[in-house]
Amino acid sequence: MAKYILPPIGEIDLDSLKDYYCWEQEFNGKIITIDINFEKTNIDQSKMDIIKSFIENISKFDVQNRSYIDDDFRSENSEVVKEYVTFHVEDLGSEFLETIGISSENTDKEQSFLEKLFLSRIGFYPDEKYGTPHFAVFDYTFGRDITDQLIVVNTDAEGNLDLLSWES
Repeated sequence: MAKYILPPIGEIDLDSLKDYYCWEQEFNGKIITIDINFEKTNIDQSKMDIIKSFIENISKFDVQNRSYIDDDFRSENSEVVKEYVTFHVEDLGSEFLETIGISSENTDKEQSFLEKLFLSRIGFYPDEKYGTPHFAVFDYTFGRDITDQLIVVNTDAEGNLDLLSWES
């Protein structure tokens, strides 16, 4: 029986995994959900070490993911972040923006909106459960109580961008 300590859930038996582990923790003044999804009932310690490293370095990955989001927003070929921001800023209007703290006098509503995004969830899929080819999935929102629309940053096991998407 291979035991592994993964704070904050504690001891995990790497040879007898549950299919789903989930907990909440504070990050940047907000509560985020972290979940690990397993297809198989066992895993190598090296993959758990990668998950643990992601969890211990959430700030680093958040900064990196925000860079991916900003780069896409500024790209002339942006089809994800720019459309997401445009949908919320233009289509939902100034009453909506004021709800999330962006004044109608603000001259750069899109940038202000983008700055309101925060990390709400990290999901790990180390053995491709549900056919997910991405190791880590980071969900960004500006409030799940306001919208179910997310910017999702999907990465490989090193944190490199695999895919950026708009999901609900």
